[in-house]
Amino acid sequence: MPVNVATWEDLQEIKEDFLKEISQLIQDRIKPSKKTYLKSSEVKSMLKISTGTLHTLRVNGTLPFYKVGGIILYEKEDIIKIIEENRVTNSY
Repeated sequence: MPVNVATWEDLQEIKEDFLKEISQLIQDRIKPSKKTYLKSSEVKSMLKISTGTLHTLRVNGTLPFYKVGGIILYEKEDIIKIIEENRVTNSY
C-alpha cells in the first residue's frame, strides 16, 4: 500500500492557504458590507466606557457621530477605526 508523505513545500502551501482564509474572515468581520449604526448604549458596552467618557470622545472630536432628533448614532466602522488607531504594540 503506497504511503503519501507531505513535503516541506506542501506544508508551506497549506499554511499560506490557511493564513489567507483566516485573514479574509477577519476582514469580512471588520469591514461590514453596509454601514451599521450604533446607539450610545451599544458603543459604551462595546468599548466598556462610561457615559462621561463617551461624551468626552464626542466633544473633543475623537468620535464622530450623528444626531437624529434626540438620538445620537455612531458608525460601527468609526468605532473599529478608533480602536485600531489606538493599538499599543510595545510592551513594558
